[in-house]
Amino acid sequence: MDGTFWNILSLIGTVAFALSGAIVAVEEDFDILGIFVLGFMTAFGGGTIRNLLIGLPMSALWSQGMGFNAALIAMILLILMPQFVTRHWEKAGLLTDAIGLAAFSIQGAIFAEKLGQPLSAVIVAAVLTGTGGGVVRDLLAGRKPGILRSEIYAGWSIVVAVLIHFHVVQGEIAYYLLVIAVAALRVYSVKRNWHLPKVKWTK
Repeated sequence: MDGTFWNILSLIGTVAFALSGAIVAVEEDFDILGIFVLGFMTAFGGGTIRNLLIGLPMSALWSQGMGFNAALIAMILLILMPQFVTRHWEKAGLLTDAIGLAAFSIQGAIFAEKLGQPLSAVIVAAVLTGTGGGVVRDLLAGRKPGILRSEIYAGWSIVVAVLIHFHVVQGEIAYYLLVIAVAALRVYSVKRNWHLPKVKWTK
């Protein structure tokens, strides 16, 4: 896989999750430091899990200068110009989370597929990479992680893994379009209140 494409995909996910974490921090009434901490933990929590999954050393995390700077600038702009999302905090938080989920799910699935892993491993890589940042964010904010909610969340990561494993989607342009499609479907599924089946015990 082309290094430029990998970096762009990583940058998209990092910035999206940084903004998602910052928005949640504002919703939870965190102070300025708390906003940055939650934003960075959300942005790089998923990346750290991704690196562990693909066998990169932890030192690789500290070499992501571009991602760090981009995330920092994005959060500063959010703090300085909150009027752009003030009226739509919930929508902004959902959109940024959806973009991060899509970008990192695709990244994880592609790498596992390039290693020749079976479908089960590709699914695990997509789910853990795609949902890692969101899980870190929700746990630090005292919320139930999205992956455990009844709404569809990790399900979209599974769809990504299946599409990539069976080569339904191939090529950089197709992957970028998949990011848009998955993010849009994630937002739409929440708006339409789609849920996975639940298990109910009879007493």
